[in-house]
Amino acid sequence: MHLSGSITALATPFTSAGEIDFPAWNRLLDAQLAAGTSAVVVAGSTGEAAALDNREYGSLIAAAVAQVAGRVPILAGTGLSNTARTIEQTRLARDSGADIALVVTPPYVRPTQAGLIAHYQAVAEQGGLPVVLYNVPGRTGCDLQPETTATLAVHPNIVGLKEARGDEARWDALYPLASEGFALLSGDDPTFLRAMRGGAAGVISVASNIVPRTFASICRLLASGQPDQADVLEQRLHELFDFLGAEPNPIPVKAILQRLGVGVGLRLPLLSLSADHSAAADRMSNFCRDIESQLQ
Repeated sequence: MHLSGSITALATPFTSAGEIDFPAWNRLLDAQLAAGTSAVVVAGSTGEAAALDNREYGSLIAAAVAQVAGRVPILAGTGLSNTARTIEQTRLARDSGADIALVVTPPYVRPTQAGLIAHYQAVAEQGGLPVVLYNVPGRTGCDLQPETTATLAVHPNIVGLKEARGDEARWDALYPLASEGFALLSGDDPTFLRAMRGGAAGVISVASNIVPRTFASICRLLASGQPDQADVLEQRLHELFDFLGAEPNPIPVKAILQRLGVGVGLRLPLLSLSADHSAAADRMSNFCRDIESQLQ
């Protein structure tokens, strides 16, 4: 299973009572499929996985599996700070129907590079799912180095990397690792186009929750040899990218989703978008509606 194109790291919609809003969840999934999204991530950091109990986690994945019905791969966020618990979470994702585990580097504990190799090999061999590595040092305090990725990329059950560092030097070191069995995926919306033009197979995006057709179109343009047209479309998204960084993810994207009729609020310790950014959220919601409608 080779991942490519526009992959959405889905937000988890809640009701006003704070429960998972499954009707809204199904609408969000349907919108992604209709827009041409090539895979979805369920219960990642954008999906507030840390705020879900095991019952909710399994139910969210199972509902996605039922709604998607095999049309695109479903990745589940399974990475935790301990290897045994990550294996347990990966097995829960497998039993709930997920196709692939997206495994972030262990947060907070700051393992060595040798520790990361041992961790990922154990998860790949014991978790029951193919593994996509996920490096986002700004959140975890742990940076998966390219040399470590190279060691892990040859494992038959490790099928890709989501790299959230956007600097060119990091990507220059990663591009040679891409293969038919190991997909490089950008995890940084503002730099994803550059990464894909350099050799990344796709993007795992937050912004594609709200502009899925736009992201899918950019990826199709690149795949069909039209990079200049992809550039023109991507440049229209820069103000949106700035807004999505106004407060920690997924606060801004969920503010727009709420304005688009999908879900209400977040779970503590995350609060809804502050009033200072409300006008910008209104403006960006209208922008998302407009740019998506132009591509239909």
